[in-house]
Amino acid sequence: MQKKDIDSFYANLAAARPEPKGELSYINPYTLLVATVLSAQATDVGVNKATGPLFKKVKTAQKMVALGEADLKDFIKSIGLYNTKAKNIIKLSQMLIDDHQGRVPQDREALEKLPGVGRKTANVVLNIAFGEPTIAVDTHIFRLGNRTGLAPGKTPLEVEMKLVKATPDKFKQHAHHWLILHGRYVCKARKPDCGACVVAAECGYKAKILV
Repeated sequence: MQKKDIDSFYANLAAARPEPKGELSYINPYTLLVATVLSAQATDVGVNKATGPLFKKVKTAQKMVALGEADLKDFIKSIGLYNTKAKNIIKLSQMLIDDHQGRVPQDREALEKLPGVGRKTANVVLNIAFGEPTIAVDTHIFRLGNRTGLAPGKTPLEVEMKLVKATPDKFKQHAHHWLILHGRYVCKARKPDCGACVVAAECGYKAKILV
């Protein structure tokens, strides 16, 4: 995608969603971290159903450790891989207490040392909790980067690096949300809704159908 088209691409996404927001429910950076860990291979809707009752009781790392792994499982058992996720959440909570006074660090390297936290989760936390202009590449953004020609790549990291380089600074803060929401609701995996797409003119998808 050409530079002028990229600027127009983001301007159109921005016009359609001036204040985009993630769909995971959270209260503070800690609960955002927990929700994001739980969202791996799960839907935001499913995670929110489980974390609604959980976050009424637990809002800090200290309270999570006090809750314990067994009781945590009872809250999140509707979520896929809940056994592993419960184990990781208790461990990461203890690490936050031991190494960061119970606070979520505003540091990618420190975040990625936490159990169950990879680059994508770290990027989500840095962007939403701390306002850093990171772009977390999930399946939607990976598809969008390749399909539109905005940032083609063979791996999520390659797509991320190309997106960071290609995205104008003025759009970087919200780029993550614009791309995810567009991929989730318009540029869908099986059948993109090209007729309802606000960036169809800039998109390089050869099979697009405008009706």
